[in-house]
Amino acid sequence: MKFLFDLFPIILFFIAFKLADIYTATIVAMIATIGQILWVYYRHRKIDAMQWVSLVMIIVFGSLTIFLHDKTFIQLKPTALYWLFSGALFISAQFFNKNWIQILVGKQVTLKAERAHSVWHQLNIAWASFFFFMGALNLYIAFEFSEETWVNFKLFGSAGLLIVFVIIQGVWLSKHMEHPEQ
Repeated sequence: MKFLFDLFPIILFFIAFKLADIYTATIVAMIATIGQILWVYYRHRKIDAMQWVSLVMIIVFGSLTIFLHDKTFIQLKPTALYWLFSGALFISAQFFNKNWIQILVGKQVTLKAERAHSVWHQLNIAWASFFFFMGALNLYIAFEFSEETWVNFKLFGSAGLLIVFVIIQGVWLSKHMEHPEQ
């Protein structure tokens, strides 16, 4: 359910694009993201850092798109967000010895002690690489294909690739998890 909630602004962007144009869709995505943040705050009294970053980026790139009447900015936003996440994961692990994937997922997953550090490191690199790849793929789709193809990719392609990546990661991770005796 959280996955669909997170996709809410993208789904509304897609619908608004199909009914109007990319500029209307951008405004709709901006309003939907603000609404989403307000809802999360109302329900939990806390906004995650990733949600704040996403909000700021949609406001900045969306505003540039609207005020300059240039779709390039909204097309660059996913790449900027993906590369920001990629860079944060890589830099925090390499230079600050902080593994954000372990911090975010470690409470739900117990790894076999003998390989835990290595597995968390590999998982962090996998996510950083995935986000880098997604940013590059977004640029390729945005500038080599039609606007409509990019909008379709933004909803279906990105979500589909994320689901496939999470499934592959889950299968790989299950081999390294501690399984309680039954």
